Amino acid sequence: MNHQEEATIACPYCGEYIDVLIEQGDIEQEYIEDCQVCCRPITFQVQYGHDQSLQVLVKHENE
Repeated sequence: MNHQEEATIACPYCGEYIDVLIEQGDIEQEYIEDCQVCCRPITFQVQYGHDQSLQVLVKHENE
């Protein structure tokens, strides 16, 4: 079973805060997931910071 961590992000389109589950296999990956509120595609970049904390960066589809 994959280890999952919960993260809260702000949608780059509507600004709503949403909780997302990040799977261990998503780390060092880029993927697209639709916003749970406005349904627009969010690009996620998941990585570990220098202090080994999980960093989830989100951006518009066209950035």
